[in-house]
Amino acid sequence: MNRIVEKEYFSDRVVKMIVEAPMIARSRRAGHFVIVRADEGCERIPLTIADADTVRGTITLVIQNVGVSTAKICAMEPGDAFADVVGPLGRATHIERVGTVVCCGGGVGVAPLLPIVKAMKDAGNRVVTVLAARTRDLIILEEQVRPYSDEVIIMTDDGSYGRKGLVTHGVEEVINRETVDMVVTIGPAVMMKFVSQLTRRYGVPTMCSLNTIMVDGTGMCGACRVTVGGKTRFVCIDGPEFDAHQVDFDEMMMRLRSYN
Repeated sequence: MNRIVEKEYFSDRVVKMIVEAPMIARSRRAGHFVIVRADEGCERIPLTIADADTVRGTITLVIQNVGVSTAKICAMEPGDAFADVVGPLGRATHIERVGTVVCCGGGVGVAPLLPIVKAMKDAGNRVVTVLAARTRDLIILEEQVRPYSDEVIIMTDDGSYGRKGLVTHGVEEVINRETVDMVVTIGPAVMMKFVSQLTRRYGVPTMCSLNTIMVDGTGMCGACRVTVGGKTRFVCIDGPEFDAHQVDFDEMMMRLRSYN
């Protein structure tokens, strides 16, 4: 039984939940995700595992209220239980010591970024984390990424916190002042597209974590398919992480608009 043990609001539309899932907590690694249902009548929602506690047997999920099913999840309270939590799914992040890694996240994309920041730091890398959002209220998990980052740069569109500008401004600043060996980008598709375009110009290897529409999460339905390097890939089993320079972001964004 996947009971909610803690709940915290990051904003009026973004909620953090700590959920009982001992088997998943033990086996999960950076990059893995789960698919959850609030109840028997809800659609299946993919959520990245932001953190895990093997002692408590819990996983941390961050949910953005964007539709009927996510609204139902966000309305759940400690003591309530999900109908099911399936995972860990996807391929774990490939972690190695490469030198300096810039990890940039936008909005709720910081949730899947957090375990990667931790893993990259534990592997001995210098980690610069760039967090970006439209406004100060939408910056999440800042205090959680700081212990694992050599530097944290905050970018807000309106300048209400940190520096005024886009995530690409923060990433380019780092690239221009020191050697960057790798960039990790997670957030809205359009953000990852422009980060990818920037790092391609500078020749910096870049990994992205994709957030396509999923149904079954096992590669059977094909709903999450994307084009990577001219070939069809399934985010749920081949990803969610790919070489950002090989992803057809325009096609991906068009498919993400299917339910608009």
